[in-house]
Order: sequence, then structure tokens, then C-alpha cells
Amino acid sequence: MTHLRAAQIEDEMDGDTLHEECGVFGILGHPDAATLTALGLHALQHRGQEAAGIVTFDGTQFHTEKRMGLVGDHYTDPATLAKLPGTISIGHTRYSTTGEVALRNVQPLFAELEVGGIAIAHNGNFTNGLTLRRQIIATGAICQSTSDTEVVLHLIARSRHSSTADRFIDAIRQMEGGYSMVAMTRTKLIAARDPTGIRPLVMGELDGKPIFCSETCALDIIGAKYIRDVENGEVVICEIEADGSISIDARKPNKPQPERLCLFEYVYFARPDSVVGGRNVYVARKNMGINLAKEAPVEADVVVPVPDGGTPAAIGFAQASGIPFELGIIRNHYVGRTFIEPTQQIRAFGVKLKHSANRAMIEGKRVVLVDDSIVRGTTSLKIVQMIREAGATEVHIRVASPMIFYPDFYGIDTPDRDKLLANQHADLASMCKFIGADSLEFLSIDGLYRAVGGESRNDTRPQFTDHYFTGDYPTRLLDKNGDNPGPKLSMLASKS
Repeated sequence: MTHLRAAQIEDEMDGDTLHEECGVFGILGHPDAATLTALGLHALQHRGQEAAGIVTFDGTQFHTEKRMGLVGDHYTDPATLAKLPGTISIGHTRYSTTGEVALRNVQPLFAELEVGGIAIAHNGNFTNGLTLRRQIIATGAICQSTSDTEVVLHLIARSRHSSTADRFIDAIRQMEGGYSMVAMTRTKLIAARDPTGIRPLVMGELDGKPIFCSETCALDIIGAKYIRDVENGEVVICEIEADGSISIDARKPNKPQPERLCLFEYVYFARPDSVVGGRNVYVARKNMGINLAKEAPVEADVVVPVPDGGTPAAIGFAQASGIPFELGIIRNHYVGRTFIEPTQQIRAFGVKLKHSANRAMIEGKRVVLVDDSIVRGTTSLKIVQMIREAGATEVHIRVASPMIFYPDFYGIDTPDRDKLLANQHADLASMCKFIGADSLEFLSIDGLYRAVGGESRNDTRPQFTDHYFTGDYPTRLLDKNGDNPGPKLSMLASKS
């Protein structure tokens, strides 16, 4: 039998999901480094369920453990953690956006170089990674994986700088795209964030030891203190000195760019209890629902979230509209967690494997379904049908983000443009008819900006990375094939 992660099985059944990115974690100088890394990765499991890996250094040699599947399936075993001694550790949870699903692509990636061993893990995607990969292979390089992270290792190896830290900085300055990254050597823990700040990365501290991770929830699980966000374009080098103390050298870019954090961290990807960019994710999602209720009111009897992503927004929608909130859909959290093949019979169950209607809260009522986003619309179609079969008299859909017109190239696995619902239909009415709802409305781009504490979108200098909705990509897309038609901002304008 084949071990499939939940997202794979969902995709087999309905093909309508935005897949998670990856999560990174690193700690320096702590005697329980591997255990703390495993706990941190457990908190970041939502960012990638395909595989996980941990690398440590014990003062003499590096140790690596990589596994396909969930963190809890492997790294709760004391025997596994016993294979990871040392006081320096980095870890990674993976969902592949580049590279095949194979153990050789599981991060962190490790290499022995002229300057010593180095391990690297990164969240995001390099938009010039394939271009650089072809160039280095053409000059004789041998690649052991199909991961774009390996390109960074080759660039470090080729750098003429004397120190590992300077070689690392030299390498990442050649990379384009969105990324947050942790690396480790015998004595150093290095953290870096892309120049635009698309992917999040935070710095924490536990028992005086520095930690870097993708989200604050990974600090919370181990009782660590949040220090600050790593700034866009910044490289932070933490090193164990000869006397055992730890030095911290924060290097900022010579020409800093304005930060443009990924809006989908707030809409979908980050955990609700995390603080991203100084903003509580749960509060932002609840605000999305409040703004949605103001922009797209509807007469109904009950507000029902599409779990789990739509729950905070549905709470906000219910409070702002005065319509009662009920759990009209119950989610099965264990689908896809076992060794099963998605056979045709299983596919036939469709969305019911994951969601079940709570008939007592739905029958005879006008229902407002609140979801965080709609990608292809096939899941929404099945959920609407399920709610009608449970006895709803009307089904209205309210989406707590704008229409998605464009794919992502910064670490989120999105469908091609022609497979996105908004591009398959000429207007909102056509989308609504396809889904089978009585009405369909999306949050405006300005409503989303206000929900996360920003101002209305400024087309000349937007505060966030919002290309999924606007087509305004913040970096060059050197590896991208095909055209990049202009944004459809007119369809996203504020309704307030």
C-alpha cells in the first residue's frame, strides 16, 4: 500500500485545495535541541504533511533523520531522537512545490564543503531556481535531488568567500522569489528571509538560546519567548563562541525593499493562534468575516462555517450580521491519516469523507456558508449539494477572501490559471450557478486589507503580496512559462 498524506487524498477526491507550504525550525546551543525541534515541527505540521527531517551536530559529527509522513509518526519515538544528539538542530516539514515526492528531496539538505558541513532547510520557492540549476549542471555540477534548495548548496560551494556565513549570504543574494531559510554549521545557526518578506520567519529564545521558526506557534509549544520577526532581506548569524557564549550578528540588505508579506498566511496557511507580521491570525480572520458581512449582507437563519478554515470568519460574520452561528458541518480530522489507497470507491464518497452535514442545525433553514477561499469550486459544489440534501431551504456562500485569478510561485502549490474557478467563468452569476448556490459573494481586496490591519490597497505600493487576486507579482518570475496578463482589479474593488 502507498502512504499518502491527507492533502494527496483530498486532491484525488476533489482536486480543489490549496496545498500547504513548508515549515522550518532551528535552535542553537540547547542540550535538548532535537527534541525541541521535533516539538516545533509538530506545531508547524499544518505547513506540510508530506515529510519531515531533522539534522543535528554533536560537536564531532552531523546526524540526519528524514521520514516520509507526519512528524508525530516518527519523531515522538525516543529511539529516533536518540539518533539525533547535539546542541545545534534544524528541522523541516515538507509539502513539495518543486521536486518530486521522494525521500531524497526531504529537507534539511546536508553537504560537506571545503569550509565544512552545512545543512539547509527552506520554506518558499525560488523563482529563478530552475534557471540557476541548469546553469550549474551545465558547468559540471552533479545534483542529488530535484529540490530547488540544493541550488543554494552549490552556490555556497562555489563562492570565493572564506567564511561559511559570507558564502551563505553570497549564495542567497543570487536567489529570487519568496523564502524563509535556516541553515546550520558546526558552530552556527543562520536564518534568512527573502528581500520582499513574502514568507514569514520569527526569532525566539529559550533558556538564553536563539530559535528561528516559521510561526510563533512553534515557540509557544516549547515555552519559548518571541523576540521579533526576522526582517525582509535580513540574515541573522548566531554562533557559539570559544567560551561557550552565543554571538548574534544581524546583517541587513544595503538597499532594503518595502516588506510585502503574503496575504494568504492570514487567509489560510498560518495557524490561527500564530502572530504573523505583528497581527494575530485569528483576529484577522474574524475581521474578514465582519467585513464580509458588511459588504455582502444576506437574509438567513444560520451562519455555518466550512471547517476548519472558515470558522473564524464565520464567527465574525455571525456577530456582525446578528445571524446565529452554528456548526452545521462536522469535519472528520482523521481522513487520509492511514495507509489507504484512494480507490474509485473511496473517491465516490467525495467530500463526505471529510465533511458531514449536521442536519439538526440545517434542516428547514436558510443557510449562509462561510469559507476562507474558493480555488476550483468543485468542493464548494459538493458542500452545497450536501447542505441541500440535509434539508436547507436556501444556501448562500460568502467567501472571506477575494476571487483567486492567478497561481502562486512562492511556495504555495496552486492549480494552473485555467483551472481556477474565477477564470473558468465570465462573471459571479456564472460561478454561483456552477456551485449551485442561491447567492455567492467574495470579500473585496480592500476589505481583506482592512481585516489584517492595513489600509485600502494602493496599486502603486501595496502593503502585501496579493498576486493570487491581482496578478501583481512582487518579483521577477524567471522560471515561469507563459504570459502574465494584467490584473483584474476592477472585479476586486471595495464594495463598502
